[in-house]
Amino acid sequence: MNLNLKNKTALVTGSTAGIGYAIAKSLATEGVNVYINGRSQAKVDEATKKLIEETGNENIKGIAADFANTAQISALTEQLPEVDILVNNVGIFEPKEFAAITDEDWFKFYEVNVLSGVRLSRAYFDKMLAKNWGRIIFISSESAYQIPTEMIHYGMTKTAQIAVARGLAELTTNTGVTVNTVLPGPTMSEGVGDFVQALADGQGVTTSEIEKDFFANIRGTSLLKRFITTDEIANLVTYVASPLSAATNGATLRADGGVIKTAF
Repeated sequence: MNLNLKNKTALVTGSTAGIGYAIAKSLATEGVNVYINGRSQAKVDEATKKLIEETGNENIKGIAADFANTAQISALTEQLPEVDILVNNVGIFEPKEFAAITDEDWFKFYEVNVLSGVRLSRAYFDKMLAKNWGRIIFISSESAYQIPTEMIHYGMTKTAQIAVARGLAELTTNTGVTVNTVLPGPTMSEGVGDFVQALADGQGVTTSEIEKDFFANIRGTSLLKRFITTDEIANLVTYVASPLSAATNGATLRADGGVIKTAF
């Protein structure tokens, strides 16, 4: 299927690894001019080179920026003043007991996970409206619906992303701009893979056994009963980024393997 994305320009935040990298790769494969992002210039350069080799798309560039630093965000938007597609993927997480979550933790998580998308959307949204086409996509999580007790501050930010996206979508009436949220479920990203491997090594079992136990006892509502791949998340995001998705706006779209036990 031709998604009609060739020569569009996209910024994917937090894209040197994991879901963000898979999204950048998928978009690049469709002929999009992709800007990837990470905090380290070395990692950005490494990921850029790898993406070009894997996709054959020479129009991939990288911009290093820490989204906890407003000066670096401003520098990014000055370097890249306009995009067709904005994928707000960057995010941090950390398991921590509620009583141990400090005010500084709450502010940091909100700053990186929520305000990063707010600030970038503010920079690009009006320009999208002016040219009557654009896509803003927030990468949230099933944790937005099922707040994890081990990291309530993270779940809060994922819920907030949905609210921001829906509010922005309300401002796109009668235009070619859409704003949506994608909710991944438990995904085998690089970090999760390392964590699962460490658990398996520590318990003297296989990673398959760890995965089976996880979906039996921790995410028992999953219909998929396995970790989602980053490519499976990227497939949905790439479609939502395309002109073919024009009728999808203000939506919260699940790629959660059925782990959220509601029909709506």
